[in-house]
Formats: sequence, C-alpha cells, structure tokens
Amino acid sequence: MKKSLSQRIDAFNEKCGQIGALLILPMVGVVVYEVIMRYIFTAPTSWGFETTTFIYGVHYILGLSYTQLHNGHVAIDIFSNRLAPRPKAVLSVISYCIIFFPTFGAMTWFAWVYAITSWVEWEHLSTSWAPPVYPFKTLMAIGFTLLLLQAVSTVLKDIQTIRQGRAAS
Repeated sequence: MKKSLSQRIDAFNEKCGQIGALLILPMVGVVVYEVIMRYIFTAPTSWGFETTTFIYGVHYILGLSYTQLHNGHVAIDIFSNRLAPRPKAVLSVISYCIIFFPTFGAMTWFAWVYAITSWVEWEHLSTSWAPPVYPFKTLMAIGFTLLLLQAVSTVLKDIQTIRQGRAAS
C-alpha cells in the first residue's frame, strides 16, 4: 500500500527526531571531558563550550518537528479540547493558515537566507577556536523546514478529519 504524503512526512520526522535525540550522548561526553580538563587538570579546552552549544542547538532544532508530530508543543486548548473532531479540525486548519504558516514560513525563509549568507561569507565564530558556523546555520534552516513540513502533515490530517467527520489515524 502506498504511503500518503502525510505518512511519509511523519515517518521522516520520526526518524530525524530519534537521530536528533542521540545527539545528547556526544554532548554529555564533551561536557564531561571539559569538566575533567577544567577542574582536575586545570586545562580547559578552547572548544568545549562552543561544541556543546552547537550540539545542543542541532538537538533542539531537530526536535521541533518531532515534537510537533507528537503534539508536544505548548498549546492553549481549553476550548478546542471540548470540540468534536470535525470542528476541532476546522479550527486547527484555520489557525495553521492564519498564524502558523505565515510565521514559520517567514522564519524558515529567513533561516535559509541566514544560512546561505553564512556560506557565502564562510562565516566563522570570532573566538580563539574560530569554528565554522555555516553548517549549523544550515541545520537550523533544515530544522525549520522540517517543522513546516510537519505542519503540512498536520493540516492534511485535519482536512481528512473534516471530510470524514472523525479523527484521521
């Protein structure tokens, strides 16, 4: 059976979220190494803090779409939870079209502009370690793109609910 667009987006974001979750392991390793070097050997690294910031940033940005997939973002749903599936789906589609897509569409657009500009300038941090920033800005743009795609999946499921009158599976 052929998967729908919504199912493919969901499956992709599920896998990205699982991979992104694993980034906690190298981050913990870097933090432990930095603490040992700083407090036991009195020889802090020049790269430890920035590395943990980069790893956590990627972990966070890849988690956006995964959290959206599992309906884990903060929402004010005291009214919508009392609605039947069809009116709830209509409200959701309206909300996504009026608020979510314009806001996160713009954020995604500007994240890509930000990333491309960083690549054009071969941007590096102005620290003693001076790591390149453009790969991380690219991952930020990818993360916002995945979040936007997950919103498309959510709206497609809501449209299916509106058509069927019951929650889409």
